[in-house]
Amino acid sequence: MSDRIRSGPANNGNVSLRSLQEEMRQIGEHTGLSIRVWSPNFRGQRPRLAVACTYVEDTPRAVLQAVADGVINADVPVVISNRKKLASLADEFDSEFRMIGDGQGAADNERLVATLDEFEIDYLILARYMRVLPAEVCWQFAGGRIINLHHGLLPGFPGFRPYHDANNARMLTFGATCHFIIPELDAGNQTINQRTFSVAPGTPIEQIIAEGERDNEPKCLVEGVRRVVDQEVYLHFHRVVPRKKPA
Repeated sequence: MSDRIRSGPANNGNVSLRSLQEEMRQIGEHTGLSIRVWSPNFRGQRPRLAVACTYVEDTPRAVLQAVADGVINADVPVVISNRKKLASLADEFDSEFRMIGDGQGAADNERLVATLDEFEIDYLILARYMRVLPAEVCWQFAGGRIINLHHGLLPGFPGFRPYHDANNARMLTFGATCHFIIPELDAGNQTINQRTFSVAPGTPIEQIIAEGERDNEPKCLVEGVRRVVDQEVYLHFHRVVPRKKPA
């Protein structure tokens, strides 16, 4: 079993929250629960991101490049994948690479969680990571700590083939959605950012997908991650809420 506590700014700084972490750790050991205490304000420095990917390179590369360029004010100590194809990305951007898939690409979710704990990750970025996270993993990192790029416009086109579904519906505008993950797959109420592009009637589906993967999806995810890292938005009771700016 698992549970989580998402803490806001501590009145007495990091010491107070660290004390709470230790107390919850002891309770977890006693009860057999996995209890995590986390706050976006806790670290007092750049948040740590883990980028998870599978085959499509453009989207994870865009996130890593945005971090390197200072567009996203964070660090990426590890790239995680269920396939070996994108291992070179980690080397290129000086990140560790952790393979969590077997020979068929099935993910070891216990190893995923262990990797996130090992690198003290604040946010897990699913950059076209083509595996569904089980509810147990989602709950362990609930509270807006998992950010996903869905390659379709939610809530209209969920599922694994949104480009094809939109094309079959005679759509001429296609898009991508960056959203917080909750246990309900592609629920649509946790949208951080959406981005669209239009095509001419009769455009081949292969061309539509290529344009979406090459340009639209990367820009959508980068802006969504930036908004979260800069604390412009946060997840509150499964709804995305804009953070009020100081007067």
